[in-house]
Amino acid sequence: MSNPAETAAVAPEPIPECPHCQKPMPLCICDTVTPIEKSRLGLLILQHPQEQDRALGTAQLLAKHFANATVRVGLSWPSLSKALGRPVENAARWAVLYLGSARAADLEAEGEIVALTRKGEVAENQRAILGKLEGVVLLDGTWSQAKALWWRNPWMLKCQRVILNPAHPSRYGRLRKEPRKDGLSTIEAAATILSGLEKRPDIADTLHASFERLLTRYREVQAEMPDLAPKPPVKDRRRGVRRGKRV
Repeated sequence: MSNPAETAAVAPEPIPECPHCQKPMPLCICDTVTPIEKSRLGLLILQHPQEQDRALGTAQLLAKHFANATVRVGLSWPSLSKALGRPVENAARWAVLYLGSARAADLEAEGEIVALTRKGEVAENQRAILGKLEGVVLLDGTWSQAKALWWRNPWMLKCQRVILNPAHPSRYGRLRKEPRKDGLSTIEAAATILSGLEKRPDIADTLHASFERLLTRYREVQAEMPDLAPKPPVKDRRRGVRRGKRV
């Protein structure tokens, strides 16, 4: 007979990860992804190496939709061309989602995508600027991690700064709190900017549908495997503390 103490000490089998989205297999929805064909814009996703939200992160899921998407994990690259792994003639033809203090609501900007000047003001000739863009750079991580990526890559100053004015708050809801009301997940930000620039509502529909499936799967796993998909912390208003595990 086996020793009970030895049996108790046996570690549980590790949960395998999906090689594509890097999520634990119970949370993977890669088999439901619908590729988005004939997207004319390039997509570069720069992910901070300490971004560890494997369960609810969306960068890899987003990239799986596009044949011309590139994901790079790191802190800095010498140029846009090096980050992409191919030559780029004019970095000004690439938009970068700006993380400064400018907010569309404060600027009384119209539209969901707003091009800014280097002074953080609404640029003139919005249609002409946005119509010339060839690609989009998104920074993936927490708010502070994304800011670190911004400051460590000065070549982004050559890119066209844009901010978003989303019509709806993030679909994360209570699962993950965004630091700003206009904050979106990476896949939601891509849905807004790519569908808007390409004038293709189908891009937003496809990406939002994938995100909804991810959130649905997460909530399902919460009931069966709470350690894998923990509930967000709950703030105790009486004591001013937060209860529960951090997502």
